[in-house]
Amino acid sequence: MLPKSLFNSTTNTNVSPSASSQLASSKFKPSINSVEFSRRIVLPLLISVAAVPLPDVESQKALIQEYLKRSKENKAKNDKERLDSYYKRNYQDYFGFIEGSVKDKDKDQLTESEKDILEWLRKNKE
Repeated sequence: MLPKSLFNSTTNTNVSPSASSQLASSKFKPSINSVEFSRRIVLPLLISVAAVPLPDVESQKALIQEYLKRSKENKAKNDKERLDSYYKRNYQDYFGFIEGSVKDKDKDQLTESEKDILEWLRKNKE
């Protein structure tokens, strides 16, 4: 329960407890004004930021350059892995459905895409 000293006016004792708490919360005024509150926050924040040592910028640049070089070298491999993973997640059911319809066909009757689908399914069987 909040002390009565925090309210501007006295509360009515004839009002129900729930209505009294609503009335009290609408008239509640904080005891600390916003200027004091912001000063209390800003000063420790400034002191803590000033105490943090600055990182070595040159070593960070070298590290970033190393990462960029490595990612450029592996771009083709990573793109292929990402694409294969996408196909595996999104097309395996569909390709399996197509496989059912082409099982009875002769190898000579298969289209190029049906041959590729069967080859893909053979490689990616789980």
